[in-house]
Amino acid sequence: MAKTSEEMLESMKAGIEEKTGKPLDHWTAIVKSSGLEKHGEQMKLLKGDHGLTHGYANFICQAAKGRLDASEDDLLAGQYQGKEGLKPIYEALESFAKTLGSDVEIAPKKTSVAFRRSKNFAVVTPATKTRVDLGLNLKGENGTMRLTEEKPGSMCTHKIKLQAAEEVDDEVKAWLKAAYNRA
Repeated sequence: MAKTSEEMLESMKAGIEEKTGKPLDHWTAIVKSSGLEKHGEQMKLLKGDHGLTHGYANFICQAAKGRLDASEDDLLAGQYQGKEGLKPIYEALESFAKTLGSDVEIAPKKTSVAFRRSKNFAVVTPATKTRVDLGLNLKGENGTMRLTEEKPGSMCTHKIKLQAAEEVDDEVKAWLKAAYNRA
């Protein structure tokens, strides 16, 4: 079964301490006391001066900015602030995704929510004030008028633009299930 967001955070914290011999708080203090504001500058400091891997450096930078402290509810609320009319679309997608299997993980981030199994199979993003984008990983699937192909190298291979919860219909659910089955 996939790890919960909390378990992944704890795993990363433990990994940092195991690899470096110093806890996360030590590293976030270095970032905060550096006076560097830009993410890229902070990453360069941690990777160049301290030899940290990209993943750990990014995790530390996010922690230093307080982004790991937000609850999943807070992250969702932030995504739909001023876009409350779109929340029923998200809720319909999340509700269906949870029926796909007990291994489905719902992982809210600052600007999107990933649906994961062994890897991400879908990403839900409130793209505008009137539209939610459902990104799907359906490598090899031909696009349609509704299921558009994304450019190579995108996190998701396809996208569906949704403007109402009623658009989360059998066709959308079939594509979501196909993406789940491929993950």
